[in-house]
Amino acid sequence: MEIKDCTAPSYERLRPMKATATPTFPVYPELAKTLLTTKKHPDTTVAHVMATCAGYAYSDPETVAMIMARMGLNDNHCQMIAQYVDVMFISSTAFLIQSHDGKVVILCYRGTPPMSLITWLTDLDVNPEKIAVSFPESPGTFEVHGGFYRNVRSTRYAIVAALKRALDGHSVREDGGAVAHPLEALYITGHSLGGAMASMMTMMLVTEPAYAPIVAKLRAVYSFGQAMIGTPALAEACNEVPFLHNNVIRYVYANDIVPQLPPTQSGAFAHFGQEYQYQTDGDGGYWHHNATPRGQLKKLLELLVNPISFLARQVQLTRNVTFNASVEDHLPHRYLAALTPAGVTSEYGN
Repeated sequence: MEIKDCTAPSYERLRPMKATATPTFPVYPELAKTLLTTKKHPDTTVAHVMATCAGYAYSDPETVAMIMARMGLNDNHCQMIAQYVDVMFISSTAFLIQSHDGKVVILCYRGTPPMSLITWLTDLDVNPEKIAVSFPESPGTFEVHGGFYRNVRSTRYAIVAALKRALDGHSVREDGGAVAHPLEALYITGHSLGGAMASMMTMMLVTEPAYAPIVAKLRAVYSFGQAMIGTPALAEACNEVPFLHNNVIRYVYANDIVPQLPPTQSGAFAHFGQEYQYQTDGDGGYWHHNATPRGQLKKLLELLVNPISFLARQVQLTRNVTFNASVEDHLPHRYLAALTPAGVTSEYGN
């Protein structure tokens, strides 16, 4: 288990070098208050912040802490919890970002680095694992994506320990000491594999009575480009739980291929929660709610050929190959650009 702690520098030291009469940072001066007081989800500001956090979760804790300070969580406490066991296809990395006063915590799972073979094998390791889930209306044994489940399980207890520290009015960092206030609002997020882990962890928290004090502070889950985590029976049971149905929010950019995985050849899988898809038009694009979630990829050939087509476009070998599912639409900067509200500066102050 690898655990790294850090504290973000003040955003006062993060401003651009150019002279300006108006401070560029933070992007959202009252971000902690917004995260505390927002009751209805999805929310455009929260979605932008979560997409930013999920995108930078591919970096290190110092970068995550810095970017979240720029967004508005000034002098935050940040902890990275990770477990890597290549032979077990485990590559699990999570960040806990806590507001300076302790009231807000974001749990963000890292996704699938494009050049990491082990994490891609984790995504593809769909052999189901049967787990007992204590749903209020339909407890039982359900099949889940084996790779996702093992990755969540490998870091779960360290994450829960950090969240319990926050509930007790302490820093999520093991050496952080006391903070001004105990945890009041928890958000969970992630992109790609990170999104799947976010949804898996949420299901485990919400259905386990021992985690009730943590769940009482959980406001919403925002995932981006998330794959399916279990069978249709699991998705149906999740949708019977009000929080899992209403407050687990999945964003799908255009024809992103990953929300359509695993393919039908791997068995039956399904999504739960609320789905929003980005559609492009002549004026740019817009997000709309899908009453029926994306289904599974039916043509396995698209999964095999799509990455080759993406690479070919990067070196301008071809520009005319199109698919109903796209690897290019999965990239985290697509989500971040589409979720940045009009007139709001970026995490780089422009």
